[in-house]
Amino acid sequence: MTTSAAGDRLSGTAGSRLWSETMLVRASIGLVALHVADDSFFQPQPGTSAGDHLVSGLVPLAVLGLAAWAYPRVRAGFRAVVALILGGFGIVVGIEGVYYTTKGGPTGDDFTGLLAIPAGAVLIGIGLVTLWRSRRTDDSLLRRYLRRFLIAVGVIAAVYVVVAPLYASYVFTHVARGFVPGAELGAAHEDVSFTTDDGLTLRGWYVSSKNRAAVIVFPGRKGPQRQARMLARHGYGALLFDRRGEGESDGDPNVFGWAGEKDIRAAVEFLRSRPEIDPDRIGGLGLSVGGEMMIEAAAESDGLKAVVSEGAGIRSIREALAIPGAGPRLTSALVHAVVTPGVALFSNTLPPPSLEDLVGRIAPRPVAIIYAMPGQGGEAELSQVFYDAGREPKTIWRVPGAGHTGGIEARPAEYERRVVGFFDRALLDRP
Repeated sequence: MTTSAAGDRLSGTAGSRLWSETMLVRASIGLVALHVADDSFFQPQPGTSAGDHLVSGLVPLAVLGLAAWAYPRVRAGFRAVVALILGGFGIVVGIEGVYYTTKGGPTGDDFTGLLAIPAGAVLIGIGLVTLWRSRRTDDSLLRRYLRRFLIAVGVIAAVYVVVAPLYASYVFTHVARGFVPGAELGAAHEDVSFTTDDGLTLRGWYVSSKNRAAVIVFPGRKGPQRQARMLARHGYGALLFDRRGEGESDGDPNVFGWAGEKDIRAAVEFLRSRPEIDPDRIGGLGLSVGGEMMIEAAAESDGLKAVVSEGAGIRSIREALAIPGAGPRLTSALVHAVVTPGVALFSNTLPPPSLEDLVGRIAPRPVAIIYAMPGQGGEAELSQVFYDAGREPKTIWRVPGAGHTGGIEARPAEYERRVVGFFDRALLDRP
């Protein structure tokens, strides 16, 4: 009735079962593909178009189409692997629908995302049943269980090294904070918006300056609020805003902040347009991925006159390969060898330059690097690397007892003295 890749002819019950299985698999793959097409081409993120998603849309659709075509033509074991991998992908692509639904109800492509989850579950179920039915039982018990043990080890290794990082790459480029928190800035603020040079509208809050200087406190409108209150107390203007793909801002999200330096450049131009701001008195304070983007923005343009980078770490395999020590470097590189091309695929964006190469370009403008131990995302290992690669004037501070970007909580008085003093010297010419 139908033929496998091995040429074994199926008939009767077996052939009918494969036909039914194939139809169910293809229908499930179709639902996953529907969401990919919906997300990429029919209902892309605000500020983006179908043309911005050619790679991230067409490549997964081609893989899904090829899998649907090849499914009945391969052996049972390979069919099970295909069903399990695509089933996991179906659930992963539906995560954004679940997240945004819980934050305010489903809109846009969230509906097809929610459909992808049961489709993924069906594929996983078919994969597990196919594995069970196709298991070998015609050899000795010892050989049977040894083979199954070795296969299990190989599968676990493949999932850890390849499959899970690839799934994570999709989430990293499709899910970001979907809400705006309450404002607790300790001073009056205004709602503002400005546009990036690639056409995205970003929205945020601005506390007006009293000393002709302002600091971009980044990223988002939740994590940096305490730093913004601190700066406002000392008369600085403070600009907080949702980066691309987050909160009320346009664009596609990217956890690693690739292309985020464009957001910071747009924020600098917004501050330069304010009559109360001296254009030569604009600084940046970046936390975690914001610290990484501050380094890149300051290295590639001169709008930022001083930069504090707190908690900067790995954002691509380039930083992973810069980690001191063979063991930590290998472990991190194995993960990012998949995550980096995965993020590039799903974000339609090439990896950014190495922060180690960029930080030296900031001089003669001052840079301050703050980090915690052990920190997160490679910050403990890389902060000294970034500091060594920078040029004077520069400073570094390891915050005792702090967690990732937790310097202001662990040592509030010293944090305020160091950070405000840094901006006073750099932006206000105070000793």
